[in-house]
Amino acid sequence: MSYQWVRASEIAEYVYCRRAWWLRRARGIEPLNQAQLRAGTQHHVRHGQLVQRSVWAMRLAYVVLFLAVAVLAFELLSG
Repeated sequence: MSYQWVRASEIAEYVYCRRAWWLRRARGIEPLNQAQLRAGTQHHVRHGQLVQRSVWAMRLAYVVLFLAVAVLAFELLSG
């Protein structure tokens, strides 16, 4: 017995429009708005990269803050 995997994006498509999911899955009919779908995918990729850069910037800010507090504590305690 062969099982076909159902991906999260397919579940979202099914929730949004059961008919569109069925047309794609059972009949093999693809949507006509391929350009918009590609643009949406590219937008999500760029957004993911921006989020990743933001996470690294926040980590760097924490390191700089820690170093500033450490230097201040060292100056206060040593002199």
